[in-house]
Amino acid sequence: MADEVVELNERINELFDFYRPLLTKKQATYLELYYAQDYSLGEIATQFSVSRQAVYDNLKRTAKILLGYEDKLHLIAHFQKEVALVDRLKQQVANDHPDDPQLQRLLQDFEKLVDSQ
Repeated sequence: MADEVVELNERINELFDFYRPLLTKKQATYLELYYAQDYSLGEIATQFSVSRQAVYDNLKRTAKILLGYEDKLHLIAHFQKEVALVDRLKQQVANDHPDDPQLQRLLQDFEKLVDSQ
């Protein structure tokens, strides 16, 4: 059970990193406080003068929204594939062309492109 909670928290944080700009300010703030800064429902409720239930409902709705974004857009899945491809490419270049400066620069540029997403 504790492992499932940790996995869910990690998943929500990952989704939040990718889809934060699509959330309202309140949704983003609640998620940031609860998942990233480990505030309790009560602490968030007190800070915003709302009930704990209101905070809980907002967090659940927002988590569902984030999961829906990934189901439709697949940005995280695509990013993970890009990272895996960069890793494979780095390994191949290191094995077959370790002294090729032009290839090394191209690989670095590709890696920066993937990291900037």
